[in-house]
Amino acid sequence: MLKRIPVGDLRVGMHLHELAGAWLDHPFWRSSFRIDDAQILQKILASGICEAWIDTAKGLDVAGGVTEAEAVAAVELDLQSSAAEAAPAARSSTEEEVTRAREVCMRAVAEVGGLFREARMGKAIQPETLLPVATKIAASVERNPGVFSALLRLRQQDTYTYMHSVSVGALMIGLGRQLGLASDQLPELGLAGLLHDIGKVGVDLELLNKKDRLSEAEFDRLREHAAYGHRLLAKGNASEIALIVARHHHERADGSGYPDRLAGDRISLYARMAAVCDVYDATTSDRPYKDAWQPAHALRKMAEWSRSQYDTRVFHAFVRTVGIYPIGTLVRLKSGFLGVVLDQNEAALLAPRVKVFYATERGHRVPAKVVDLAREGDEILSHEDPNVWGITDLQALWSGLNRPLF
Repeated sequence: MLKRIPVGDLRVGMHLHELAGAWLDHPFWRSSFRIDDAQILQKILASGICEAWIDTAKGLDVAGGVTEAEAVAAVELDLQSSAAEAAPAARSSTEEEVTRAREVCMRAVAEVGGLFREARMGKAIQPETLLPVATKIAASVERNPGVFSALLRLRQQDTYTYMHSVSVGALMIGLGRQLGLASDQLPELGLAGLLHDIGKVGVDLELLNKKDRLSEAEFDRLREHAAYGHRLLAKGNASEIALIVARHHHERADGSGYPDRLAGDRISLYARMAAVCDVYDATTSDRPYKDAWQPAHALRKMAEWSRSQYDTRVFHAFVRTVGIYPIGTLVRLKSGFLGVVLDQNEAALLAPRVKVFYATERGHRVPAKVVDLAREGDEILSHEDPNVWGITDLQALWSGLNRPLF
């Protein structure tokens, strides 16, 4: 049985299933393992992580803790509480926005890639050159908050660095909009997102693309990108928001982050926003060492971590931004059909607009039909893994695009 316990309750002889925090912050503990000696235990305790999952069937147990079923119920309740406040109304449908957003995506990735390549060659960077494309991203997000970031999941692994930066920029804009920040500030937020990982130009490509677990020394080297990015942007006269986001997007609410181990309100609002956007996009993207999570699953893991990792108000606003079931999510309906989420319903995030295309009881496809769950009275039972159902064209079903953007 899986059980979540305080890290302080870990003992030699327990089987560590997972640390209760973002795996990209501690990639050398991605695999579950038995705690065999006190030295390993001390490293875990020193990590700053507050909770861990143990597998009591494979190691020692301890009194108390939270069972998996209890944790799942708490997460669903937390996500539903996020939806209590209505999200801003989308100005256009997904079908209308895809073509426009795709063009902006391609331009943004090209421009971000060019700036990163110049920085890697040692050339001075001019952050303000990306402001026009950040403004175009903001316009797309204004028309439909979910399409742009969903499109950026249609990517191949070797384009990750640049597309991740563009995606974080778009998510920052959407989140800023949801939090009620001034509209003229949104492009600057997007620019900060585009530049948040610029410090990775100082990290060897071999390390960035490594498929195996990172050693502690390698991870320490990777951590340096935050401070290095801050220094690069300072030389380029970047805005204060961009400087804050570059340095502090890996800080965590409980003080377990880096590079300055800030906690709580000592972390700027912009950095707290970037932390959520960065983790969401990273976990929903294929990485050299880890396959992508489905967006709805990523949100549920982040909700599980949110008590210690993220600002609660910011995380709840983020859920309202992307939806409890983000665009492109495969869902199972009470009526017995599978569908892919097309659009959020701003008044009811649990009842999005869905394209129904598969009958589960008959085990085959049916003619695709768009259903507004808020009007039809049907409801979502669960989010599903398309691989389990043998569905290989999910992205084409919602976007109309038959191949990755890049």
